[in-house]
Amino acid sequence: MKIVHVITRLIVGGAQENTLLTVEGLHHHHRDDVTLITGPAEGPEGDLFRRAEELGLKVEVMPELVRAVRPATDWKAYRKLRAAFRRLKPDVVHTHSSKAGIVGRAAAWHENVPAVVHTIHGLPFGPFESSARNRLYIALERWAARRCHAIVSVCDAMTRQALDAGVGRPEQYSTVYSGMDTEAFLHPRRPRDEVRRELGLAADDVAFATVARLFQLKGHDDVVAVAPEILKADPRVRFVWIGDGILRDKLIADLETRGVRDAFILTGLVAPDRIPELLSAVDGVIHPSLREGLARVLPQSLLVGRPVISYDVDGAREVVLPETGILLAPRDLPGLTAAVLRLAADPSLRDAMGCEGRRRFADQFRHETMTSQLRSLYERLLVAAGAGR
Repeated sequence: MKIVHVITRLIVGGAQENTLLTVEGLHHHHRDDVTLITGPAEGPEGDLFRRAEELGLKVEVMPELVRAVRPATDWKAYRKLRAAFRRLKPDVVHTHSSKAGIVGRAAAWHENVPAVVHTIHGLPFGPFESSARNRLYIALERWAARRCHAIVSVCDAMTRQALDAGVGRPEQYSTVYSGMDTEAFLHPRRPRDEVRRELGLAADDVAFATVARLFQLKGHDDVVAVAPEILKADPRVRFVWIGDGILRDKLIADLETRGVRDAFILTGLVAPDRIPELLSAVDGVIHPSLREGLARVLPQSLLVGRPVISYDVDGAREVVLPETGILLAPRDLPGLTAAVLRLAADPSLRDAMGCEGRRRFADQFRHETMTSQLRSLYERLLVAAGAGR
C-alpha cells in the first residue's frame, strides 16, 4: 500500500511514539510505501527525528502544520497537504490527534483519497476545558468526522466520549490499543539497583515516578500539594518526575516554597529507550493527568511490574484495575495521599499488583499487534472503496 500518516509534532510523546511505531511496522514488516508528514517539533520535550532517520523512515516536515490554532497558517497547511496527497497518491491517509486530524482529513477527503482514517489519542474537549473551547472543538470534530471513513480510538472510553458528543457514527469506530516495544519493559536492559544509585535513591526509599510533560492538566501540581502530608507520614517516600516542559521552573518554586524539594528527583528530558529502566528503578507510578486517551505509561508501568495510581479519566480504568493499581476520582487529593501511603507501606501489595499487570497486558500492547490491526482496517476500507466504484 501507499500510506501517508499526518501529525502536528514529532516530539517525544505518546501519540508520536505510537505513530512512529506504526510507520515503522508498516514499512519494515508489511513492506508498505509509507510517508510521515509532520509539523515542526516545537517546545522543550525533544523530538523523534533522529529515531525516524535511524529506522530509515520517510519523513516530510511541513512548517505550516502547527499545533496552535492559526487560521491563516492552517489554510496554508491544508493547501500544502492537498498538494502532497496529489504528489504521493496514497491509498490511505491516516491522521493523528485533533489539529492534524481536522486539517488532514479535510485535505485527504477533498483529494478523494480512497481510505481516510483518523486516530483519537486524546480528545481536545472535556470537563476540564472551558465551555468555549469545548463548543469549538466539538463542532470541528463533528465536521471532520464526516470527512473520513474510519476513526480509531486508543481505548473504548474515547469512543464513548466522542459518540456522546455527537462526533461520528458508531460504525466508524474501532479500538486499537497503543503499541509499544513490550520486550523492553518486560526485560529492562540495566539492573534496578544501578539505576536507583544513579537517581540518588537510598535502599529504603520508596519511589513513585510520574512520566509526563511538565505541562497544564498533567497533574504535577496535585502531587506537589499532597507531598508534605505524605512525607510527614512516611519520610521514605520519594517522587521521580520524568519529563520536561514549560512549567518546570514554576513547579520547582512550589516545591521549595512547601519545603519538599529534596524529596523530588527531576530527571528532565530522557530518551524514550530509558523509560523501561527508570520505571524498573521505582516502586510505583503516579499518573495524575486530567486529560488523556490511554496514557502509555500505565501499561508500561504494569509491564515492568510496578503498580499504578491514576485518576479515573478517559481510558485509565481499562488497565488500572483493582488487581493492578488504585483508581481515584480526578483531583481527589485525600485519596491520592492515602493511595501513596498504602502502597509505600505494603511491598507485597506492590509486587502482587505489578505481577498481575504483567500477566494481563504483555500481549495486548505489543506494537506488532497494533500495526497488524491497523493494516487490516486499511484493507477492509480499500475493499469497500473498490466495491463502491
